[in-house]
Amino acid sequence: MFSRGIISPYVSLLPVVCLLVSSLWVTESGVEQSKFGLLQVNSTVPTPLKFIRSFSSADDVTKELYPVLDRSLDIIAGPADPHSSIDKLQAPYAVTTDSKHRVIVTDPKAGIVHIFDFEHSRYATMGGRGSRLRSPTGVAVDSDDNIYLSDPAADGILVYSPGGRFLHSLGKMGDESYFQGPVGIAVHTPTGHIYVCDSRRHMVLQLDRKGHILGHFGKRWGGKGPGDFRYPSQLAIAGDELFVLDRGNSRLQILDLNGHFRREISLPEVSFDAGLALDHSKNIYISDGQFNVVNVFTFEGQPLFKYGHAGAKPGEFDAPSGLWIDSANKLYVTDTKNRRIQLFQIGTQP
Repeated sequence: MFSRGIISPYVSLLPVVCLLVSSLWVTESGVEQSKFGLLQVNSTVPTPLKFIRSFSSADDVTKELYPVLDRSLDIIAGPADPHSSIDKLQAPYAVTTDSKHRVIVTDPKAGIVHIFDFEHSRYATMGGRGSRLRSPTGVAVDSDDNIYLSDPAADGILVYSPGGRFLHSLGKMGDESYFQGPVGIAVHTPTGHIYVCDSRRHMVLQLDRKGHILGHFGKRWGGKGPGDFRYPSQLAIAGDELFVLDRGNSRLQILDLNGHFRREISLPEVSFDAGLALDHSKNIYISDGQFNVVNVFTFEGQPLFKYGHAGAKPGEFDAPSGLWIDSANKLYVTDTKNRRIQLFQIGTQP
């Protein structure tokens, strides 16, 4: 059904900064910076990021879209608008992967979701003209590879099968919705519980697989106290803890999976579309679309390093947003205004 193509990733190896003194200079602020765009906050910690590749369209997966693939796209997304292309990222926002190593990218500007299957040289989309999707924003998958999409324009969560078939909506009661602005979404794999940032209501909601509300964390008009939020935007789960990017309060709150407050990490000002992810060592990654960097912190919240700067070359960003770290400890960065996803391998801290 899908055509095959040969993928030749452009690989650029970022040097270990602490070993290559000749590649460093000191900025006016006294912080060392590499010519590769790496801003080292803690000079004793080498940066464990290695650029692997970037991708932005069906051409990065397949050499050409044969008619049978074109037909499959029509079935999933509806006939393409002749004045716009559906096989290229337009303004990617969030990214995740499933157990088949497919890369799933939301594109709210285009109203579609892109699926890149590099192992089988396949590409497909969900949504498009006439579909239920209006502005797919957050994305997560469950243990069966079902795809959960937050859609703030529709005030709901839409659930699709791994093959792109619509299954049902969550958070709807007739024409009414539990949500007023769902954005970030995460699924706890062992239980199947779904956590959603309802930004406009200043809450995080916990639902079961059928959409029943199990709990809501925070209060209706927002707040600054422990467990309260102002415009929560992103979620990540690590072990038995829920990490919530509390954008309006410029902090990261850590809760247990039932919403009980455990601790918080104060942050510099958090950009509107900041992404959040944790690696296998539980280091915390937060993107900053204003300064075009990815900030990395220890599990306790101590700054480790900043990566990137403005630009369109490998390792450079223009308004980075969604982040995801897969089972192989690879970091996916949604490079929104460059209309691409950048992929990095996270190494091991010595």
